[in-house]
Amino acid sequence: MSTSYASERPSGATSPAPPVTGWVGLVVFGGIMLLTLGLFQGIEGAVALYHERFYLVTSDGLLLEMDYQVWGWTHLLFGLLSLTAGAGVLLGRLWGRILGVLITFLGALLHLLFLAASPVWCTILISMDILVIYALTAHGGEVRRHRP
Repeated sequence: MSTSYASERPSGATSPAPPVTGWVGLVVFGGIMLLTLGLFQGIEGAVALYHERFYLVTSDGLLLEMDYQVWGWTHLLFGLLSLTAGAGVLLGRLWGRILGVLITFLGALLHLLFLAASPVWCTILISMDILVIYALTAHGGEVRRHRP
């Protein structure tokens, strides 16, 4: 039995899986950050839907002029996808890492377009997105589901 989470070996392989390295913590951090981003985007979407006067500018002042209802549903969708990707990363699934990188990249672009409405909050979320992209692309293969 190996001490690795590696499962991307051919079935029936007799060689042991590569050992777990110290970078596994960074990938777990990325998965937890994806879950956190999902919650934050869900909150941001709910605020856009139910309390649009909270934001600094009207929808006319945004880089991409859309109603706050559309922004709210977009953020809620990205939040749900981010939660799904975070769960996939923590379970060691390849689709979770791929979805995580895609969602965080698109989420960073989304927050860039939404920057005028909430500059500090969007800057924080863009930074979190970049950290998650680094964790999943540089060391994403470190966390994989173990199959005996």
